[in-house]
Amino acid sequence: MERGYPPVRATNLLTATPTARTPGKHRVRRFGAATGGNPRGVTSTTTSQQELFRFLEDRFACAQACTECARACALRASLVDPDGTENQELVRRRGIMCAEVCDATCRVLSEQNQVDESAIRAQLEWCRQVCLESAHVFDDHPGAEESARACRDCARACGEFLATLR
Repeated sequence: MERGYPPVRATNLLTATPTARTPGKHRVRRFGAATGGNPRGVTSTTTSQQELFRFLEDRFACAQACTECARACALRASLVDPDGTENQELVRRRGIMCAEVCDATCRVLSEQNQVDESAIRAQLEWCRQVCLESAHVFDDHPGAEESARACRDCARACGEFLATLR
């Protein structure tokens, strides 16, 4: 025995855990239908847990929608001839801008502890607005229906997540 550490005993961690009050004694902890599967004192999901789950689900859904929109807009921009008409140039520029904003929004949503809530709100509102404007531009361009749908889906997800933050 070195440095006063007690000897390590092999125990089955699924059925027994050492207690903090009585060293060396083991309390049997069983998981199954008889105990309900919840820790002692917790009988159901509390409201704050439900709010946390909704917050995380909405945040993930928004990040996923932003990723899909960025992909669709980048693809749309790459399909447009850079030397095309003024309308085609607008579609190309709008696709690039929307892809960049959606990508930045996805990164902000992924950096959970590094960005404050007001910055997240501003980014979400900006993304929502850019997506709606891009969808309107894509509506006038044949073959861009999928990109317009992705933009609207992203705008809706950003709006839903903004509502969760409020």
